[in-house]
Amino acid sequence: MAKRPLSFRRLLILRILLLSTPVLLLGQAITLRKARSSLLETARQNLTSSAINKATGLEDSVRAVESELLLLADSQALKSGDADDVAVTLSRYTNVASHTVGCLELTEAETGAVISTTCNAPLLPTPLQLPWQQEPTGNSDFYLVDLDSPRQANADAISADNGQGMHPSLLDLIVATPIYTPEGQLRYTLSAQLGFTQLEDTNPRSLVGKTVIIDPNGIVVTHPNPKLVGLSVDDLHGTDRFVSIISSIRVGNADTLHLFSLLENGDEWLAGYSGAQLPVSSELTETWNVLAVTPLNQALHALGEIRMILFLLTLGLLGANALLALYVARSLSLPVERLIRYTQQVQDLSSEVKAAPPNRSIWELDYLGKVLERMLRRLEGGAQELRQAWENAQMANQLKNEFLANTSHELRTPLNAIIGCIRLVRDDCCDDREEELEFLERADNAAIHLLKIINDILDIAKIESGTVSLDLDTLDLGVIVQDVLDMQALQIQQKGLTLHRPPKSEPIWVKGDGDKLKQVLLNIVYNAIKFTHSGSITAKIDVVSEVGADDDDSHTVAAPRVSVTIEDTGIGIEPKDQQKLFHPFVMVDGTHTRSYEGTGLGLAISKNFMKLMGGSISLYSAGVNQGTAVTLSLPLLANHGEMELNTTAGPTEQVLVGQQAEG
Repeated sequence: MAKRPLSFRRLLILRILLLSTPVLLLGQAITLRKARSSLLETARQNLTSSAINKATGLEDSVRAVESELLLLADSQALKSGDADDVAVTLSRYTNVASHTVGCLELTEAETGAVISTTCNAPLLPTPLQLPWQQEPTGNSDFYLVDLDSPRQANADAISADNGQGMHPSLLDLIVATPIYTPEGQLRYTLSAQLGFTQLEDTNPRSLVGKTVIIDPNGIVVTHPNPKLVGLSVDDLHGTDRFVSIISSIRVGNADTLHLFSLLENGDEWLAGYSGAQLPVSSELTETWNVLAVTPLNQALHALGEIRMILFLLTLGLLGANALLALYVARSLSLPVERLIRYTQQVQDLSSEVKAAPPNRSIWELDYLGKVLERMLRRLEGGAQELRQAWENAQMANQLKNEFLANTSHELRTPLNAIIGCIRLVRDDCCDDREEELEFLERADNAAIHLLKIINDILDIAKIESGTVSLDLDTLDLGVIVQDVLDMQALQIQQKGLTLHRPPKSEPIWVKGDGDKLKQVLLNIVYNAIKFTHSGSITAKIDVVSEVGADDDDSHTVAAPRVSVTIEDTGIGIEPKDQQKLFHPFVMVDGTHTRSYEGTGLGLAISKNFMKLMGGSISLYSAGVNQGTAVTLSLPLLANHGEMELNTTAGPTEQVLVGQQAEG
């Protein structure tokens, strides 16, 4: 038994739910992903800022300590060496210091013996190896002995916090400074253990982060895990990450990097890092590596709330979507069901049944007729375009047929002349040797004309197939123009025309194919002679410095360029027909078209040759009987030095035009 198809209403409900539900779920996933990336980017920026602030605070603290100790060492009480004055001064400094003073120690400079101390253990393990012990300067100096991790009692309290809440991170700074007598003799070494704090906040909503400090030698000074303090970064998990951070800080960068297994639980942490330039002595600073780190799950703590909100919102949207699907399906299916009942009535009743009234509740059904009418109009327009394309194809076929007919005529005419002249000579129909030579000369001229036609056909075929080859070389354009005019001078003189040559000047260097360039110029001069019955032919050479465009505006040509213009006083051509001359198989209509020999391929071939040489060709005529000017343009080589540079690569450069060449 065949399965009964679903009704339109039920199918519509299922389709709406099947299409909308994945979109809602996909939207939730994309929103969560975007929220995560935004929170992560915010965490990175805040941690980087926190690291910069921590580094700046560390620098400011050390600089403040340096200033205070230098002032203390320069005090008259310490320089005098009186025990009571020294004790009073040190006690006063303990009360007014900007940081917590852990202890102070005064040692004899020469022997290293402790004069006065409030420390439980010596602060300077090697007091006689300080810089001023080696080279006394007589001036106050400063030396950063060590930057210790938090004291053990405080470290235990910090580790017991388990990363929750805000608390200070304690650091111990051990510094030393020399004390000189008023006469400039080294007397004492004053060392101090100072404690200062850095704020840490690992609250889930805070991105201040915990502090990790690594000294210039790669030794961990502070760390969330006190057991790792004092170890080298090479002994930590993820050594490559720490090495990358240190390398980045050395080049002055401040950024954020992910760390894995920072603690033993293997969680992922975010670490913002920056460099702190701490003065090791009054003349030397070193770069300490300061990191602000926080667990990734705390940086993304707000993502859980966002996820819950999106989950509840999605449930609400799914419910609303189901109700909307029911409503939409009913609204859309009722008109269709009425249409079905109406069609059943039309089948059962006579043809006199009135047409169904328009459905005013759904304007799309009323609009359907107009849409169909517009569709029919578009189909009609498409049919007209097809007819136009068919007419264009027929016109192109007709033009090619005309070209073939003209070409066959152009081929037969010189062939008949050659055959006739040779047969007259062969059959000894000539009166004397002079008449034989005349017929042979006519046959030779006809053969040369036939060869030109065949070469034109071969050239246009090669251009269309993309197999034209050029031998590019550095040429003197003036010499080539003069050679072409010399070759055509006799014909110009025989026709009674006046030839105006360009004045001879310095060499004009261009790069092109000499034979192809001569072929183009010969074609232009030949056309000028052919279509000029009286008047003159003028050749001009000009250097163009501005930027222009070629004849079909297909690309912009760059300056400087040199142009050759062949201008005649011939029959001219209408402006609307001028561009047709540059297309193959197209000849300008007119009563004079077949009055002149030729295939109509010369300018099309010339245009392609000029483009292959990086030049252009254009034609201008003011109208019939107004003469014609044809202009060639080629890039001008800058100077003779550039010509010599180009010729050092070889005598010629052959360019083969592939299938991408323009036909």
